[in-house]
Amino acid sequence: MSAYYSTIDTPVGPFTAIETDGTVLASGWTSSIDDLIGLIHPRLRPAELTNRKELGDVTKAVAAYHEGDVTAIDSVPVRQESGPFMLAAWDALRGVMPGEPVTYTEYATLSGRPLAVRAAAMACARNAAALFVPCHRVLRSDGTLGGFRWGVQTKRWLLDHEAQSE
Repeated sequence: MSAYYSTIDTPVGPFTAIETDGTVLASGWTSSIDDLIGLIHPRLRPAELTNRKELGDVTKAVAAYHEGDVTAIDSVPVRQESGPFMLAAWDALRGVMPGEPVTYTEYATLSGRPLAVRAAAMACARNAAALFVPCHRVLRSDGTLGGFRWGVQTKRWLLDHEAQSE
């Protein structure tokens, strides 16, 4: 499989996405493709990557999100691969609305397994398609941020941005 990648500047730093046929395989706040390629499941990992200036609807959605249209990312297709719980958890995460973060406990319930809080946290940690699968919208039960692959300061910016865009 071949895929394309592009990096754009955002207010919170460079954002790179890898896509094939308009479907995001991996993304995050980095300018290095090396930070993303290892996140893609081996069965989906492209054999060939080509840099492009932009990725059509994917790039437009990222730019629109950072400019204040926080729902612009909702219709962008994402493809990840894992077991049934992870897939269900990532799907559930796409239903968490901007400006309405949930706790890991609530996220486990949304994912269909209320007692699987650690598994829900692992789904966030293994999410390759940051922003499009908005793991930044999950908080610790005490309301603190918890971790984020792209930095806690990025997570704080995203949550503040979404709260202001309501």
